[in-house]
Amino acid sequence: MRNEGIGSWPARRARKTPHRTALVHGGQAFSYADLHARTTSLAHALRSAGVRRGDRVAYLGPNHPAFLETLFATGVLGAVFVPLNPRLAAPEIAHQLRDSGARALLHSPSCAALAGTATPLTVEVGPVYENLLAEAATEPIDESVTADDLCLIMYTSGTTGRPKGAMLTHGNLTWNAVNVLVDHDLTADERALVCAPLFHTAGLNMLTLPVLLKGGTCVLAESFDPAATLEMVADHRITFMFGVPTMYDRVARQPGWARADLSSLRLLTCGGAPVPAALIATYLQRGLTFLQGYGMTEAAPGVLFLDAEHAVSKAGSAGVPHFFSDVRVVGSDGLPVGSGETGEVVVRGPHVGPGYWGLPDETAAAVRDGWFRSGDAARVDADGYVTIADRIKDMYISGGENVYPAEVEDALLALPGVAECAVVGVPDERWGEVGRAFVVPAPGAALAPQDLLAALRGRLAAYKIPKSAVLLEDLPRTASGKVLKHRLRTAPSDSKDEPS
Repeated sequence: MRNEGIGSWPARRARKTPHRTALVHGGQAFSYADLHARTTSLAHALRSAGVRRGDRVAYLGPNHPAFLETLFATGVLGAVFVPLNPRLAAPEIAHQLRDSGARALLHSPSCAALAGTATPLTVEVGPVYENLLAEAATEPIDESVTADDLCLIMYTSGTTGRPKGAMLTHGNLTWNAVNVLVDHDLTADERALVCAPLFHTAGLNMLTLPVLLKGGTCVLAESFDPAATLEMVADHRITFMFGVPTMYDRVARQPGWARADLSSLRLLTCGGAPVPAALIATYLQRGLTFLQGYGMTEAAPGVLFLDAEHAVSKAGSAGVPHFFSDVRVVGSDGLPVGSGETGEVVVRGPHVGPGYWGLPDETAAAVRDGWFRSGDAARVDADGYVTIADRIKDMYISGGENVYPAEVEDALLALPGVAECAVVGVPDERWGEVGRAFVVPAPGAALAPQDLLAALRGRLAAYKIPKSAVLLEDLPRTASGKVLKHRLRTAPSDSKDEPS
């Protein structure tokens, strides 16, 4: 094959394991032979509609086999895949379609209103989509695609300003998948539950693509439902799943948690935020251990990984670099900081993307001497394990001392009755800045702001303890679930409670 990219994976798998099940969705199973045939037909249909090498093809919708068929078919043609988040508003979707210059858009029926008519070709997944496949040619397509060719543009969440399109090549995705295969020790019998969204980097690149590369089975859930998750784990004998801490917490709070059949589970990977100690203990009681990690969209995304052997002894750490990753924690001069000192995480490796779509200045600012600057603050211990402190921009200085909100948030989450929280720095005449905590109580919990702050005494240095707290029903978040801290910094504080 001349195609060395992601688009060739269905063909390569079909010649090795054609009859093994690749995808399961809604009671329907697709073999690797099916996936190859459907991908080939879709590639022909797209090419007949005018899609050529380098053109952008977008997909808008929840987890569905058509998402992966579009990704692979786009790769067959040497075109560029653009996954879109259906939780966004219509103007945000329209911006990303314009910014990427998408020539084609495939979307689920539920996203028809969001899709609009912003592209020359718009196809709804359903009867029209199936007719396209049925009427398309079936002969193999073998475009020359290299590892360095652009594979996809994935828009970052955008906690401030408009999202940027992170560019990832076929080589970036392949090397990231290799890192997962090595560090997670995946097998060909893996059965992965894909309930995290495919339009986010972790659900796609840390779970689905590595499993398909290895020849395992991906069970696609269109959305996350904690009760359904327990049922699907048992019914499909799931061995591998990924989630963010809040997803795992919701699963563990289900009435059926204690008696659920979890005997098939082998790998529980978690990212997006550190796993609270209480949640680790809850899963350990069921004989399950979290494999935590740290990554970023721009690195496809795996950067650091904490294996099961050190999940407890190095709890709170994000681990050590993935096998084919190089990571440093550096100071403002670009030189590595000492053990225990705080600096910025920088990363390089074959999985790190070439930059941002159409934004050369932002790309240049993000790369220094070949290292991608994460914008995240971290510390390295004597054993080389990296603990993420916080986003550098979220750090505030109180009385001359650096305060990283993530550390304070961890302490708050350990308190009874706290479901979620966020801490930001706000102006203060005496100290320059002080912390303000925003707390979402657990269902049925009666929390008092002053009691929460008092409970932190002895757990944190005095200067790290917020000077005020606000109770909220929900935290403001982006469509991808990240907390919008810039909104909290300007939020009304009439419900704050100043400690004496």
